[in-house]
Amino acid sequence: MPSGKRLRVLGMILAGGQGSRLYPLTAKRSKPAVPFGAKYRIIDFVLNNFMNSGIYSVYILIQYKAQSLTEHVQRYWRFGAFLDDHFIILVPAQMYRYEELGPVWYRGTADAIYQNLHLVDNNDPEVVAVFGGDHIYKMNVRHMVDYHLDTSADVTIAAYTVPIEEASRFGVIQVDERWRIVDFQEKPEHPKPIPGRPNKALVSMGNYLFKKDVLVDLLEEDGRNPDSSHDFGKDVLPKALADGYHLQAYDFQNNPVPGAHGPNTYWRDVGTLDSYFEANMDLVSVVPQFDLFNPEWPLRTANLFSPPAKFVHETGERIGQAFNSLLAGGVIVSGGTVRESVLFRRVRVNSYSLVENAVLFDDVEVGRHAKIKNAVIDKNVRVPEGVEIGYDLEADRARGLTVTPGGVVVIPKGYRFDV
Repeated sequence: MPSGKRLRVLGMILAGGQGSRLYPLTAKRSKPAVPFGAKYRIIDFVLNNFMNSGIYSVYILIQYKAQSLTEHVQRYWRFGAFLDDHFIILVPAQMYRYEELGPVWYRGTADAIYQNLHLVDNNDPEVVAVFGGDHIYKMNVRHMVDYHLDTSADVTIAAYTVPIEEASRFGVIQVDERWRIVDFQEKPEHPKPIPGRPNKALVSMGNYLFKKDVLVDLLEEDGRNPDSSHDFGKDVLPKALADGYHLQAYDFQNNPVPGAHGPNTYWRDVGTLDSYFEANMDLVSVVPQFDLFNPEWPLRTANLFSPPAKFVHETGERIGQAFNSLLAGGVIVSGGTVRESVLFRRVRVNSYSLVENAVLFDDVEVGRHAKIKNAVIDKNVRVPEGVEIGYDLEADRARGLTVTPGGVVVIPKGYRFDV
């Protein structure tokens, strides 16, 4: 098998999505910039996948409410200035093809790459990795590159198995016995199951490898098509398959992550508030499905030099304690109780309060005797003394708070209680 390390691979991360289904968490930030897992942002996971795979030439294509994401990447994802092929560069929508297209922003996922094909030409890679910036997973991308070369594919699509009832949210793939793609349907109303497995479907993860020249040809053709929505899943990939290009599926569960054991089965599309909440809750299990503690696959993020977490008071019912939870630096549990929760930096939980099954962003303060469950609280919120969140959903709605179909209460950044 040829070694991907001898090839130049250019990473291009699509991080311009609006993330409307994550509102209000996306009221002031893009989806890839949403905090996750006590100290990370969603964008960190795809960046770590590239870095841990030895792919150091990466562009991040941004557009919607990008300030928070821009600051995070510029401050905390920086290489030195001595290696020309080591870079992580943010690329805002620039209307680079203004003369051709007029004053338009990115018209779709494929158009975002099309409007930046000059970056592909400038770097002249053999393989272009086009990945989404808004999923939670670990992936050894070099292994996928080797597979792409070994199968002589024009395009390789990372594939994941989901229950058939969930498949309509994704691009659904059919493959032959060699995993060559024979059919691709974007978000079909009636998805086709895997042959012999009627309850499962094979879907696209939104991560693609292209031969450079193939990518350029496909996008140039799509860009000139006035009837296209300029989306990889809806337009480019089905058209490529119909035109006889070799599209290959890559089975994600066979991806070997150093330090991990067994098949690689954890991939979460945190596109809704409920799925985002559930993915955070996945982290607090005694044996979590997604392991943040693998030293052979380090997960880098902002290093803000926070002080250690602290637990204080142990008198009567006034005990600072936490169970099955993730706590970031600077958290102070001052005589309160935390259960199955994710607490970001500098959260303070005051005496006699209870936080359970909750995600609290930076600088949230929980007042004395307050009770919180099944909630996500954005930054800079103070929950007043004695207030209950998540116990009476109608009362929470009356406060103007978002309540998800799964019963999770979401409090926006900087919310002020009227008590």
